[in-house]
Amino acid sequence: MRNSPFWWILIGFMILLDLYVFQAVKVLTQTTGHKGRLIIHACYWAISALAIIILIILPYLQFAQQHRLVRNTFFAIIVGLFFSKIIASIFFLVDDLRRGIQWIAGKLFFQGTEGETMEQGVRISRSAFLSWAGMLVGGGLFSSLIYGFTNKYRYQVHRFKFSFENLPAGFRGLKIVQISDIHSGSFTDKHAVMRGVDKVLKEKPDLVLFTGDLINNLAEEMDNYMDVFNQVKSPMGVYSILGNHDYGDYVSWPDRNQQHDKKEKEAGRHLLTPLQQANLDRLKTIHAELGWKLLLDEHVPLERNGYKIALIGVQNWSSKARFPKYGDLHKAYKGSESYPFKILMSHDPSHWDAQVKPLFPDIDLMLAGHTHGMQFGVDIPGFRWSPVQYIYKEWAGLYEERKQKLYVNRGYGFIGYPGRVGILPEITVIELI
Repeated sequence: MRNSPFWWILIGFMILLDLYVFQAVKVLTQTTGHKGRLIIHACYWAISALAIIILIILPYLQFAQQHRLVRNTFFAIIVGLFFSKIIASIFFLVDDLRRGIQWIAGKLFFQGTEGETMEQGVRISRSAFLSWAGMLVGGGLFSSLIYGFTNKYRYQVHRFKFSFENLPAGFRGLKIVQISDIHSGSFTDKHAVMRGVDKVLKEKPDLVLFTGDLINNLAEEMDNYMDVFNQVKSPMGVYSILGNHDYGDYVSWPDRNQQHDKKEKEAGRHLLTPLQQANLDRLKTIHAELGWKLLLDEHVPLERNGYKIALIGVQNWSSKARFPKYGDLHKAYKGSESYPFKILMSHDPSHWDAQVKPLFPDIDLMLAGHTHGMQFGVDIPGFRWSPVQYIYKEWAGLYEERKQKLYVNRGYGFIGYPGRVGILPEITVIELI
């Protein structure tokens, strides 16, 4: 991507954006003293130039695993600056359009009258009000993104009681803890991560379910966190599934070459390379070493007080075209028909609308993750919003249709942006009643 035309178009757009925003900076500093104005202008261009330089060279820099947070932090700051300027520019553009229309109207309809010169005496530019409004809104967005760096380990416990008419009597009162999207490759504070695990253990759950994305890309990302997550235990066990990141699809594997591409074309489907498969096999072993039972398109019976229900776990399956469909719910479901109550673990919530509701109406509860709530939004009682809702219809919390329920966990970890704004990391506690 870094050598593609799009990459350099993006860099060019950022430079043009900086020039545009700078016009507002000049307006707002025109009453400032000469020395103060020079300092402000110099700081603006120093920050803008540094951001562009870092963005250009960042893809060429190699970071060790433990230092990738530095890369991600730099990238998040640059992206934050970019979007803050975009938001601010909307205000500037509105005022520019207003003034442009006013100027054209003066020339066309009031030529030779006072109307033609009603904006003269001051240069056609942005009003101070909209310039300040744009700067404040853009600055507020950027400040919130910086503040979000401090929230990435602020684990929140969300508690629910789910009622089902067909739940066997022996399972009433069952306490389930769901965690999802650990993304161990993003962590840098082991003690903070352990505080989240302590919260899980404090709940004394009967059953723990992990709904995918243990890593970002490589199985080795778990090496430093084995002694943290192997403490997650419960009397009825810990069950897990794979998420889209667990397959290593976002790594440039050296053996993904023309020969492999030819095999994929002949097979008519996505294939893992040998190195990628070895990475996945190691990750499967890690689940076992943690003491977690990894469900790979299969179901297992859960027994309590003489009653049984089915727990179904599928590999990653998404209705979004950009994600390979690894899971097979038909295979996982087969043989579970006789159980009176069924829980499905499926990483991607789009699975619910695409297959679960129309094809498996007797799956009572589906648990998912994946979206992280985009790690940005508003999440308060009575109101939730995140940009991710324009991509995923079900993106955080509880969704119900007829007798079926879907719960989407907001994620334990983080990826990309090393922080959270409004959408905090989640530990879900569900009691079946």
